[in-house]
Amino acid sequence: MRVILYSHNKVGYERLFWEREIAGASTDEVRFVPFDHGKILSPSHYIQAQRLDTLWFRKDPKLLATYAALEEAIAREKAEALVVDNANPYHPEYLLTVPVHKVLRTSDGPMVAYERDFCYVHAFDQVLYHSRAYSFEMTMPEKLAYLGAKRADFWPLALFDAAWDASRTESEILSHPRDIDILFVGALHVDKMPTLAAVKRHFGSRCRLHGLTNWKKNLYFKVKHRAPGWVSPIAFEDYVGLYKRSKIGFNVHLRGDYTVGSFRIFELPANGVMQISDGGPYLSDFYEVGTEIQGFRGTDQLIGKIDHFLTHDRERRDHIVAAFRRTMRDHRIGHRMHQLDALIRDARADLKS
Repeated sequence: MRVILYSHNKVGYERLFWEREIAGASTDEVRFVPFDHGKILSPSHYIQAQRLDTLWFRKDPKLLATYAALEEAIAREKAEALVVDNANPYHPEYLLTVPVHKVLRTSDGPMVAYERDFCYVHAFDQVLYHSRAYSFEMTMPEKLAYLGAKRADFWPLALFDAAWDASRTESEILSHPRDIDILFVGALHVDKMPTLAAVKRHFGSRCRLHGLTNWKKNLYFKVKHRAPGWVSPIAFEDYVGLYKRSKIGFNVHLRGDYTVGSFRIFELPANGVMQISDGGPYLSDFYEVGTEIQGFRGTDQLIGKIDHFLTHDRERRDHIVAAFRRTMRDHRIGHRMHQLDALIRDARADLKS
């Protein structure tokens, strides 16, 4: 049996369902073993590469304890591959001593890629990127090749069962009463504020905004962008209940088209929410544009499309049905983990040939 150790740093409720569903994707041929690399030393201590280098140079006891725990898990589970997802804690010089196939999964997007991903590419046998989007000049696979990645493969994020009501049938999800016309869930980042404020001003109470924020950001949002209302945070456990009540969800990403591919792109359609997103040419890597998802260029077009689909129920429903079925077929976590196994097998075979 193949064994893949999946190293992550989720906490609380997310940690519970990540570990449950990653391990639950195991079969008679491959076993996925979650490993929490943030348990001994918080990622806040090594989120930037320079800080990790400093910890390694000082031989920080907690960092070395994390490495000892990893080695024990690899030996105990007889793992032949290590996948590192988000906030890599393994110094490149340490990785030289880890005798398994090493995979770096990038998932934070281009704004933090230089401090969290690109500096480690040389230390891994394989790099997985969750979106082809990177910059005006090149795509993410082109950038990784330029950096000298030994191998780079497209491996998108996925829908966890905890992020939708898996107990309901398709008809029950799609027919659920929806009293929220428009929903945005995401971080209240400064770069997103102009678009979020424009949509909120146009639709008023019909539009709900939730996400990672604080009172300072809210105050800036109101004063700088004349945004009505207040953006409130929401616990992950409450996402599904909110999604189930919503008709249309829209996505606004940092750097616009160049950071598309978040978990939300799968969570909205799984809960029967029609989706309108930036992402330009990269949207089609996940859904068929025009039938499963709608793209937009600029705030005016976003508002126009929301207006249109709020008043054309049949068109909205057709999008929802198509996107829901595509999500169930291609984007659930079990399907994604089997893709991971195949990508690792292919990479290892190539390295041997």
